[in-house]
Amino acid sequence: MEDLDTLVLRTAQRWWTEGQAVVLVTVARTWGSSPRPPGSLMAINGRGETVGSVSGGCIEDDLIHRIREGGVEAAMTGAAPTVQRYGISADQAHRFGLPCGGTVELVLERVAPHSRLDELLLACEQRQSTERVLDLKNGAVTLRPGRRDGVPLLDEHTLTTYLGPQARLIVIGAGDLSRFLSQMALSLGFEVFVCDPREEHRASWSLAAGVTLTHEMPDDLILRLKPDTRTAVVALTHDPKLDDLALIDALQSEAFYVGAIGSRRNSATRRERLHEHFEIPYEVLDRLHGPAGLYIASKTPAEIALSIMAEVVAVKNGVGTLRLPHDSGIAVPAEMT
Repeated sequence: MEDLDTLVLRTAQRWWTEGQAVVLVTVARTWGSSPRPPGSLMAINGRGETVGSVSGGCIEDDLIHRIREGGVEAAMTGAAPTVQRYGISADQAHRFGLPCGGTVELVLERVAPHSRLDELLLACEQRQSTERVLDLKNGAVTLRPGRRDGVPLLDEHTLTTYLGPQARLIVIGAGDLSRFLSQMALSLGFEVFVCDPREEHRASWSLAAGVTLTHEMPDDLILRLKPDTRTAVVALTHDPKLDDLALIDALQSEAFYVGAIGSRRNSATRRERLHEHFEIPYEVLDRLHGPAGLYIASKTPAEIALSIMAEVVAVKNGVGTLRLPHDSGIAVPAEMT
């Protein structure tokens, strides 16, 4: 399953290739409360079909109505990209469903060869982060290496946006927990790999559509995939011979999240083992989330998967996570004790 940005770009490119008129819409700026953050994308074709969103639905309805009535030209002021604001007045806020009088500023551009969507998609597939600069006077696009995440920059002449690779989850171990974790990750737009060299575990593991299952040794997979800043690694086997191999290389990669399942006692033992036998510095081991997951009193595999995925998303989004101290006195589930 693709993340939403990639889906919007790929659909817009496909529509255009089929000969349809297509408008790519980007949320450039917001003021006050807004249903969708800056950088959100939507594409709409000449039939009024859409993918992605820029609001709770009311702005989309307005654009659909205008395009169905007068074609894509009715949504824009000319051939060049158009900057439009919704929700400036209280009446518009009510009309377009913007909460608390919020304002959304959109940039609409007609998809054309100079949009370079095919090159942008290729860069994403190759896990390259890209800065896209749109010239507001003529629609020309410049692509150059850049960061994956960032707030769009809109001035009088250009719109600069940042796009890049899909978030990726590497799971070590095939089992009930990894099945639920994979399903949740897929629904959140992650690319998912599950690695387990143990044939007996793979044989009974039902493969979710969109998950890549591999029988490589975990360290070989980590070295092959080269985790980047959009990659999370979670070890779930409880077997040091497998988990440790993955963790040693993952901790020394650019992965934004590295976690391992197990009790607090086993996590402390693992930390000392990796330091003593594999000479992993403590400052590197501080990156390891163990036990993996947020405390939600989880008991079932599905609940534990939810706990882990919530922590992965929190770290990806730059949110600090609260973990229980060893002497908190709060009851915790068996997985974390």
